[in-house]
Amino acid sequence: MLNTTHHGTMRSREAHERARSVLPGGNTRTSVYEAPFPIYLARGSGAYVYDIDGNRLLDLQNNFTALIHGHAHPEIATALAQQASLGVSFSSPTLAEIELAELLCARVPYFEQVRFTNTGSEAVMGAIKAARALTRRHKIAKCEGAYHGSYDPVEISFDSPPEAWGSNRPANVALHSGTPRSVLDEVVVIPFNDVELSREILDEEVGSLAAVIVDPMPARLGLIEATKEYLTFLREYTRRNSVILISDEVLTFRLDYPGASTRFGYEPDICAFGKIIGGGMPIGAIGGRKAVMSVFDPSERKPDVYFGGTFAANPMSMVGGCVAMNWMTPEAFTRLNALGDYARKAIAALFEREGTTGQVTGAGSLFRIHLKQGELGNYRDSYPTPQERQALRALVGHARENGVLLSPTGLGALSTPMSEQDVDVMVGVLGEALNALEPA
Repeated sequence: MLNTTHHGTMRSREAHERARSVLPGGNTRTSVYEAPFPIYLARGSGAYVYDIDGNRLLDLQNNFTALIHGHAHPEIATALAQQASLGVSFSSPTLAEIELAELLCARVPYFEQVRFTNTGSEAVMGAIKAARALTRRHKIAKCEGAYHGSYDPVEISFDSPPEAWGSNRPANVALHSGTPRSVLDEVVVIPFNDVELSREILDEEVGSLAAVIVDPMPARLGLIEATKEYLTFLREYTRRNSVILISDEVLTFRLDYPGASTRFGYEPDICAFGKIIGGGMPIGAIGGRKAVMSVFDPSERKPDVYFGGTFAANPMSMVGGCVAMNWMTPEAFTRLNALGDYARKAIAALFEREGTTGQVTGAGSLFRIHLKQGELGNYRDSYPTPQERQALRALVGHARENGVLLSPTGLGALSTPMSEQDVDVMVGVLGEALNALEPA
């Protein structure tokens, strides 16, 4: 067991009761809601976090994959403290903005220019605005079940339940109550990894289509990799029909030194990315070739896309990002991705050894646990039954109670301070959790 001393969670329970009076449901991010209450964290160090009750936990959430160096990396912390003493935000640009942009353009083959935002959601929003400006069209195509941030068009059919699916042709399903019908009409939903049906659906809308957005290994869809055939189809189809291909790498940019699209062998027109590039600070970015990025350029005339933000390219995020990304050398990616291979193999071996229904997906430093059988190729394959969802909730809860933090969906993200010993601890706790699960 990871915790040498277990202090209980009374203070977290009390904090949640206090939060419920001033925050809807007691939280700010729906994605971190936990019943009956979440744990409240006080600090982090390396691969571990400590809650307000004094419990130490191995952190495999890493703020939903953003913290590739874990917590309180000494050089990042020093750089942020130094910058804070000089100023945390300005109306004018700083040299650190140029330095981080140069670093990113140097490592991604097709990045000639980048534009910084505050979040990954804003990066996706800006990419879509750019696509509409470049094509003078308005519709956006996305894959069923894929998450692309908090922006109305890309939230369509993100979390649709089976009763809303209809036939094998994906239906347009709103995520929020009150979503205007006009938003639904602007979105074309295609099935992930299904070339022929995607082609059929896109052909019907191609005259109005501004962009296709794809994540090559979407987390909320199950951390299932897009097939080479599917990515090749999307690239060829969009190029042939003058449609912009957007690669959403907000999460998957951590897969390799030059990002996910290079790893998967395709070049999009625009890349939306973020998370790890900010050193733990809020950030997002849009990257691509100069001809595409020119829609944001205000130097010659009014830009085709007016896009900024009060805290975009703030020096704290830029400085933190420069340090974090300089530490992520090709060798660092190789080591971390090898640790990811070790973790996925260990989890798969655990399922086999315990005779438990389950499998693990993912690549690089990411993994996701599925308590289900069968080949996983798309959103519908990975969608859990109520029994599977309940079992996964119990698994994640047991792990948390025994010192290992996983995301509620079973997603895990490794960080550079972790070792094989940490992975072994996680697998041991998961084994205890599987033994504690009641048979379905």
